[in-house]
Amino acid sequence: MPIAIEIIGWAAALLILASYLLVSSGRLSGQSPTFQWMNVIGAAGFILNSGWHGALPSAVLNIAWAGIGIFTLVRLARASG
Repeated sequence: MPIAIEIIGWAAALLILASYLLVSSGRLSGQSPTFQWMNVIGAAGFILNSGWHGALPSAVLNIAWAGIGIFTLVRLARASG
């Protein structure tokens, strides 16, 4: 199990880093569902990894990060529907 937690943590880091790179390079908009989903899934991976390691500040930060992404996804869905 510990190796799976590490893989999840590294995958989450790469996903969030990729989303930032895509927005910074203009390939994605910060308001795009793709960007938001990348951040929500990445944050979920960090929550799992941080919680496993007892890094509560990181876990709480990523709960907020995921919450912001979910809020934005709901807002985008309501605006398009």
